[in-house]
Amino acid sequence: MARILAIDYGKKRTGLAVTDPLQIIATALETVDSNELIGYLKRYMSTEQVEKILIGYPLNFDNSPTDATPLVEKFILKFGNVFPTMPVEKIDERMTSKMASQAIAGMGLKKKDREDKGLIDKVSAIIMLQEYLDNKKPLTP
Repeated sequence: MARILAIDYGKKRTGLAVTDPLQIIATALETVDSNELIGYLKRYMSTEQVEKILIGYPLNFDNSPTDATPLVEKFILKFGNVFPTMPVEKIDERMTSKMASQAIAGMGLKKKDREDKGLIDKVSAIIMLQEYLDNKKPLTP
């Protein structure tokens, strides 16, 4: 089986998480500068078999777009041009950053480490991916 890769895309940084080949467990992969993400994904997917991309889709609680939604839409289009055969599913990312911050706080890390935004991005991607694995329900557009 191939892996599933989750992307928590942001203006500056992007958190990445990936499943094991059996698609049971989600683990952190990396935090990448968003400007370097396509290159990183090209390198990663040249060595690892990826079946699908999940991307966190930012929505307000009333399902309206957020300020970040156009940024994610633009990235999805760019990704589709570079990887035209790779399936992409939008995943509801509401509350993942807050959940990630709470999970990190519960780890007993030093304050400086808890405030590392790159760590929050990676943990957010893990949460999205693990919830997907647990539910296997894509967000309907």
